[in-house]
Amino acid sequence: MDDIQVWVKVAAFVGGGLAMGFGAIGAAIGEGYTASKANEAIARNPGVSGEIFKSMLIGQAIAESASIFALVVAMILLFTSFSADSWVTVSVLLAAGLSMGLGAIGSGVGSGFPAGEACTGMARQPAAGPRLTTNMLIGSAVCQTPAIFALVTSFILLFTNFSDRPVSPTWAAILGAGLASGLGAIGSGLGGGLVAKSSCEGIARQPLCATPVTNVMLLGQAVTQTTAIYGLLISFVLMFKGFAPAQSIADPIRLLAAGLCMGIGAIGPGIGEGFTAQSAVQWIARSPGAIAELTRSMLVGQAVAESTGIYALVISLILIFVA
Repeated sequence: MDDIQVWVKVAAFVGGGLAMGFGAIGAAIGEGYTASKANEAIARNPGVSGEIFKSMLIGQAIAESASIFALVVAMILLFTSFSADSWVTVSVLLAAGLSMGLGAIGSGVGSGFPAGEACTGMARQPAAGPRLTTNMLIGSAVCQTPAIFALVTSFILLFTNFSDRPVSPTWAAILGAGLASGLGAIGSGLGGGLVAKSSCEGIARQPLCATPVTNVMLLGQAVTQTTAIYGLLISFVLMFKGFAPAQSIADPIRLLAAGLCMGIGAIGPGIGEGFTAQSAVQWIARSPGAIAELTRSMLVGQAVAESTGIYALVISLILIFVA
């Protein structure tokens, strides 16, 4: 059992399972939510069932994207012959699977929110169908951004040679990188979906407000993405900063803790900022004259929620560079 080649294969199999196992969660929930809202919409207005059905399939296809990313990473892990030059490779393969699997959860669920609400909106406002579809596509696409961050991290891990680095603390830095990017994507994916959901609802309620509603949606979604960017930043630092050989277990554990801190610390702010922007976008359609006030309130509220993610970023950086 001390054969490094055996453990590399074990890590590749486990990493592939984690990538696809976690990666299937979000997309399935998002697609199911979309279909549920489509059924409700068809029952409300059977006359536009064809348009609702098409919108449902488009929305489900976008939600599926995150799980396809996970499938790609899983297939690479299962069918690539990886070098067994270093025990670090074991950590690399596990981290790649964790990054993509966890990173797909929020994006999959989040993309289902606007898709489902677009179906509901078409039943209420059939004439606004094209605008709802366009808004859904934009909003759902932004929700996929955190999953793409996780995919980038996984690819960097899989196609970068870490064998020339000391096993300890590199093994912990690599695992921390995967967790920072994977966990950090969850909140942003969910939060972005909440914002896009209310945008579709607002356009269905007041189609003439489609432009300002979409603009504020994009602004709100942009802010929700920032904590996923923090996770990506910490991942890059952990992957590309050279660390001296560890003299004790404390050194690798502090790097692993840095990744966990940023990954977990990014979940709440991403969702909280999504709630803030969701409400602002929703009420812009009901009160178009208050766009400036609602946008200002949204940005201030998101900034306060963002502070907790910044705290996690600061602690992660202290763990990496100071502790």
